[in-house]
Amino acid sequence: MLQRISIFVYGVICYAFFLASFLYAIGFVGNFLVPRSLDGVPQGDLLRSLLIDVGLLGIFAVQHSVMARGAFKRWLTRLVPEAAERSTYVLASSLALIALFAFWQPLGGVVWSVEDAALRGILYALFAFGWMLVLVSTFLINHFDLFGLRQVWLNLLGRPYRAIGFRTPGPYRYLRHPLYLGWFFAFWATPLMTWTHLLFAVATSAYILIAIQLEERDLVNALGDQYRDYRKRVPMLIPFTKARYRNSGVQITARGST
Repeated sequence: MLQRISIFVYGVICYAFFLASFLYAIGFVGNFLVPRSLDGVPQGDLLRSLLIDVGLLGIFAVQHSVMARGAFKRWLTRLVPEAAERSTYVLASSLALIALFAFWQPLGGVVWSVEDAALRGILYALFAFGWMLVLVSTFLINHFDLFGLRQVWLNLLGRPYRAIGFRTPGPYRYLRHPLYLGWFFAFWATPLMTWTHLLFAVATSAYILIAIQLEERDLVNALGDQYRDYRKRVPMLIPFTKARYRNSGVQITARGST
């Protein structure tokens, strides 16, 4: 029982790291309410700053993708209890984000600056919509399973873990990756696009597109024709660009864990 309690406490701590890093990320990208943000005052050599930023983005991308692969998960569960595997992934992702926040080097320069008040308001609204879409999408596919709390809770109760299954709640009927679409809005919708922000947006967008391919490969391997059919019928990121997926009996949950 002590071990189950310890795993549960560990899972809660990992989730707290996620929640803190997620909330900080909103201020970091939006440049408000946080001590260090994406577009701070440039310091030091431009090339050095650029290399540091690219390195930080690369660390996050590698960690996020490698730890999501099945082979790594099987290796990891030799070191940590299976119930804590997802929480460990969440903790590692959060720590990679925190490192990015702490060591990010602003580059300066302006790509575009929107002065019209109405247009600025629209861009801020799209920015907020993106973050909201990300958060809502996690709850639609079971937020607590996605971030490891369901696993450690079931383990605490002594119940076996069962995957949630294959379902298409809400926007998942119209596009396969609403969560990733939310990130695009969150990263690109800004009235002030600096070179720093552009680097961040381009790098994260490229990573998302690669991550989608990796995740869908895993889903095809796991679900076979069921996911192939879903992929044929439902667009990836832009809704209503394919025939609607009408088979309400078929369900999907994509964990978005790339």
